[in-house]
Amino acid sequence: METSTAVISASISWLWAQASSCWNNITSLLICFLLLALLLDYVIYRKRSSRFPPGPTPLPFVGNLLKFDFKNPEVTVQHWTKKYGIAILIHAAWQKYVILSGFKVIKEAFGQKAEDFADRPDLPLLNTAGYTKNCGGIFMATHSDGWKEQRRFCVSTLRTFGMGKRTLEWKISEEAGYLCSEFKSQEGSPFNPRELLNNAVGNIICILTFGDRFDYNDVTFLQLIHLTEEFMRTTTRYLPQLLVQRSWLSFVPGPHQRIKKHFNSISVIIKQIVNEHKKTRDPTLPRDLIDAFLEEIEKVKENPESSFNEQNLIKVIFDLFGAGTETTSSTLLWGILEMVLHPEVQERVHEEIEEVLGRDKPPTMADQPNMPYTNAVIHELQRWADIIPFPFPYSLHQDVQIDKFVIPKGTTVFSYLSSVLKDDTMWEKPHQFYPEHFLDASGQFVKREAFLPFNAASPHYTHTL
Repeated sequence: METSTAVISASISWLWAQASSCWNNITSLLICFLLLALLLDYVIYRKRSSRFPPGPTPLPFVGNLLKFDFKNPEVTVQHWTKKYGIAILIHAAWQKYVILSGFKVIKEAFGQKAEDFADRPDLPLLNTAGYTKNCGGIFMATHSDGWKEQRRFCVSTLRTFGMGKRTLEWKISEEAGYLCSEFKSQEGSPFNPRELLNNAVGNIICILTFGDRFDYNDVTFLQLIHLTEEFMRTTTRYLPQLLVQRSWLSFVPGPHQRIKKHFNSISVIIKQIVNEHKKTRDPTLPRDLIDAFLEEIEKVKENPESSFNEQNLIKVIFDLFGAGTETTSSTLLWGILEMVLHPEVQERVHEEIEEVLGRDKPPTMADQPNMPYTNAVIHELQRWADIIPFPFPYSLHQDVQIDKFVIPKGTTVFSYLSSVLKDDTMWEKPHQFYPEHFLDASGQFVKREAFLPFNAASPHYTHTL
């Protein structure tokens, strides 16, 4: 009995020793693996060149994501700008990003060196929505896959069908009449003007792209406007913007995954309209952008590398909707709000309108020089509203020196436009609604170099549409 007990006890001791040894080996392997991973993370992804812009110290594997306030990204960027300067290097997982702030550095990047910033980064999430080689639309196209070709076509075609011409002015005045009628139909009851403004602005885009407007109650039109608004709202949230950048984080479940669903629904609607154009178009008499694009497809049908294809036509139309509808309607909403909050400004604008136009004449661009205060108010609304503080990012196709730093080829670059529109060195009262920013001592309208309300490339830097 004692012998059996001794054998069992010895066996248990031997098994425990083996288990402990095995456990120690596993622990050692895990520690070695972790140390190796940390070393590779530092050597490959975190090693910083002395000429890189400064920035917050990244954590292993996640970079600076845990330090970023996604609900209030401007607060984080403002804090980092004060601490590190006008060019900041940040890490999201294993990707490097640079954020440029302030008028001086943004002017240098997107003005003097605009061609170097004309590419867009690879966005896998948008790739799943169909934005791929030769199908990047206007805004996601790069130097190598149709950017210049599509930009040239869109500028030329939109001008042909009325952009900047009196014919489109009358269409806009007509649409404004429909919008005013809808406002009046509310009979003085409280209502949210956002949907009506979206409809009015969307119809102007429809006139240029589809050749005609829609009734405000048209189901297809309302669906297109709604889906476009949802798509833009999702893609312009700051978390998706960072997560979609060539990172494993783009596969994490979240609201950004709805982008593909929204775009597929939008594509179905646009494709139906394109198919109708195919049936009714006259190659000798194009009616709108779709007809003109279909004609270009015919010309290059033997060239599979051309950016003129039906998939890209859908992207181009959607880009026009996404860029034109949401930004313009949001600006108009801010205009209504500021007129309510500043009745003295509203009264002065009203007086100038009545003095120049009277009560019945619709405004035209020819009246603009005679309405300096109204023009100043419109520009100040765009500055003050600041509706796109972080436009879609750019990617460098070669190393570029900005200020005293070198940003490497392939780096994704964000421009922080709020820092330009609220730059203390460029505006007398940057944190107030102040139309006098755009008036000289004699009350005449003056252009301001730091007026960049929607894109770091506009209006003075025009390397993008």
